[in-house]
Amino acid sequence: MNGERSQIGATVPLVTIEVAVIPCAGAGTRMRPATRIVPKPLIPVIDRPVIQYVVEEAVAAGINEIVLVVDERPGDPVMAHFTEGDPVPGLEEVTFRRALQDAPRGLGDAVLCAADAVGDRPFLCMLSDMFPRPGRSYATRLVQSFDHRTVLAVQPMPNEYLIRWGFVATAGEPDDGIVEVTGAVEKPGPNSPSNLGLPGRYIFTPEIFGLLASQQPGHGGEIQLTDAIDTLARRDGATGVVVGDDLFDTGIPSGILEATAEVGLSRPDLEDQFRRALDRMLD
Repeated sequence: MNGERSQIGATVPLVTIEVAVIPCAGAGTRMRPATRIVPKPLIPVIDRPVIQYVVEEAVAAGINEIVLVVDERPGDPVMAHFTEGDPVPGLEEVTFRRALQDAPRGLGDAVLCAADAVGDRPFLCMLSDMFPRPGRSYATRLVQSFDHRTVLAVQPMPNEYLIRWGFVATAGEPDDGIVEVTGAVEKPGPNSPSNLGLPGRYIFTPEIFGLLASQQPGHGGEIQLTDAIDTLARRDGATGVVVGDDLFDTGIPSGILEATAEVGLSRPDLEDQFRRALDRMLD
């Protein structure tokens, strides 16, 4: 605890979020054949792997401990990127921990695998393939919105995502970028309760581990994180932080293209050359 703030007449102790869980064990089937050997989080955007941008977003939000949930790939290349050889510039003070998901049982199971490393602390959870627009840290907004219950990044999504993402139910419309979340459904199709999808940034209290441990398989026969979110939101409510369209899905080829263009146009050492190249291609 590091202080207090007043909310609607109540005094709420402030809690520092120090640890982030990043599931990295997905098969990356939408990016084959690139991911036959290379783990999806290590696919590069310009000169850094996607996972490094995600970790840097977490560090910008005050995180100093990262739990990487990985599979049994020989050599553990995702963990090795951060822990072997010279330290990654800017991440020298970050502690990296490994949690193993020994079989693909769903995103909820991947988060559950981090329970021992997280312990009784609230934690930031970030999907490794959701890429932040350069200069933005949605993790920071979530950390600043934490009030001892679940916080969710939510993003307005077109209809084609209704069969790909989890979506939330809300009590009313967003106000100043915040909305009350009352439930969630995984891949709801045309019966979605709203157009607000879950793009892969969350803050959870450790009670989610108990829910995931006792949860039955859901959509696709997997342990769905969205189902546990639904339980928490129905019982306690949850805070939704609207993040707009500034997270790119690098688990698909078009998302890698968008992320690469964003980085290329935002870096002073690349911008002029990249713009000239784009002009030539579009002429």
